[in-house]
Amino acid sequence: MPESAKLPDGHDDARPWQSGFVEQTGRLETANDRYGAAIGIVSRCEARDAAAVKKTRPRLLGIF
Repeated sequence: MPESAKLPDGHDDARPWQSGFVEQTGRLETANDRYGAAIGIVSRCEARDAAAVKKTRPRLLGIF
């Protein structure tokens, strides 16, 4: 077993412990991707809603 696979105290094999954090990092990347997608959806919805509100405002003589 390589020395890098041992914990500093030398008692345990560190590979299972390390693999857990690798999996956790993958989940974090997935969560960040979903967060970015959600922000994009909300931004597009807010822009669409703002355009709809602007379109329905009363106009003076149909001009303003």
